[in-house]
Amino acid sequence: MQLDIRKPIGWLFSLIGVLLILQGLLGSASLQGAFLGLNIDIAWGLVMAAFGAAMLLLRW
Repeated sequence: MQLDIRKPIGWLFSLIGVLLILQGLLGSASLQGAFLGLNIDIAWGLVMAAFGAAMLLLRW
């Protein structure tokens, strides 16, 4: 059996990405990091979730 690190990394980044997206959507407006009208939590959550999904797809 070979060690494939893409599975745990994929799950980790997917979970953190989803949590960031939820924080951006449900967090209070005073705590949201807004830069030029862009919610940083949602943007990075999407990036991290996409990276996690890519890792899980590459493992498959």
